[in-house]
Amino acid sequence: MRILLTRRVTLVSSLFLTFGLCFLIILIECSNAVIERAARDKVFSDIESIPYNEVAVVLGCSDKLSNGRENLYFKYRIDTAAELVNAAKCRYVLVSGDNGEKTYDEPSEMRDALIAKGVPKEQIVLDYAGFSTLDSVLRAEVIFGLKGYTIVSQEFHNQRACYIAKQHGLSVSAINAQDVSSFGGLKTKLRERLARVKTILDIHILHSHPKFTGPREKTPWNA
Repeated sequence: MRILLTRRVTLVSSLFLTFGLCFLIILIECSNAVIERAARDKVFSDIESIPYNEVAVVLGCSDKLSNGRENLYFKYRIDTAAELVNAAKCRYVLVSGDNGEKTYDEPSEMRDALIAKGVPKEQIVLDYAGFSTLDSVLRAEVIFGLKGYTIVSQEFHNQRACYIAKQHGLSVSAINAQDVSSFGGLKTKLRERLARVKTILDIHILHSHPKFTGPREKTPWNA
C-alpha cells in the first residue's frame, strides 16, 4: 500500500512538473512572438533607411565585462550612436543606464565614449536612473519629455524596447547595433527570452512604472 501511494505521488509530481515546463515553454514562445510582431516595422538595420528623430536614446550597459575585457555590446552601441549623429539622423543623444552605485556609472562611460568618437559634449544628455529597459524607455518621456525618439541597441533588445514604447503610446524607431556572436552572446539571448516574458507581465499584469520619477529635466530639446 505504501509503495503504491509513493508511486502515485511520484506520478502526480511528474505530471505537475511536465505541465509546468510545457506552460513555461508556451509562455516564452508566445511572449517572443508577440514582441517580435509588434516591433517588426520599428526596427532598422540600415542607418540610411531610419527616419530622423531629434534624439537618440542609447540603452546602457557597462563598457567592461566581469573579466575586465571590453564589452562589445557597449562598443557597438556607441559606434552606432555616433554614426547616427554623423549621418544627421539625430541631433542629440540621451544615454540611459545604471548609476546605482558610486563605482558603477554606465551613463558617464557612454558619454565619454561618445565624446571620444567625436560627438560634441553639449549634444549628450545623461539619464542616471535607467536601471532597466522599461526605466530607460519610459523615463525618456516622463523625465526628458520625449514622445518620439530613436532607440540604439542590438536587435533583440530593440524589439523589446519598441514593444514597451508602443504599449505606452510612444512613437519610436530603433537602429540595430552590431550583434555579438560568442558564448556570451548566446547566454544573453537566452536571458532575453525570459526578459520578454517579464516585459509582458510588467506591462499587462503588474503595470510597472520606472523605479525613479520626478520633475521634468531641462534639456537642449525642451529648455
